[in-house]
Amino acid sequence: MRFKKYSFEKKILIGKKIRQLCKNNNVKFIINDDPVLAKKLNADGCHLGQKDMNIKEAKKIIGNKIIGITCHNSIKLAKEAIKNKANYIAFGAFFSTKTKKANHRSNIKTLNKAKKLTNIPIIAIGGITNKNYKKLLLNNANFLAISGYIWNNKKYKPIEAIESLI
Repeated sequence: MRFKKYSFEKKILIGKKIRQLCKNNNVKFIINDDPVLAKKLNADGCHLGQKDMNIKEAKKIIGNKIIGITCHNSIKLAKEAIKNKANYIAFGAFFSTKTKKANHRSNIKTLNKAKKLTNIPIIAIGGITNKNYKKLLLNNANFLAISGYIWNNKKYKPIEAIESLI
């Protein structure tokens, strides 16, 4: 769940509904950037960007829940996240995206290097569509974070966008 501009109270209201949807569909509920919110919502974990709280502090708040770390396009950041016992590492943006400003571009070479370092899941993010996702999955991405293609798609409604990925 990623809502940058909503109040904490509104995030709680929306988060409770999303948590229930995730539970009903056996899907992990991960909160972006905010371990305190993750704890309050009893989420399955949180995702931390490089400018967010560090993983050790986050673990003190949410305990033994999932914590993923943004590594941009950096193997050095990935090694640090692995050393700090992140549950997954995320790289991107892989492709052009309008969802958020992408200051870093990642590539297949980074995925392949990261896979040699660890067995924890590797997430690919940024500009992923039904035209380019297979390349990432075939090159060591374990999961994909897809936002804009689903929610801002001019051709497909969200359900149709998701179905186009199957």
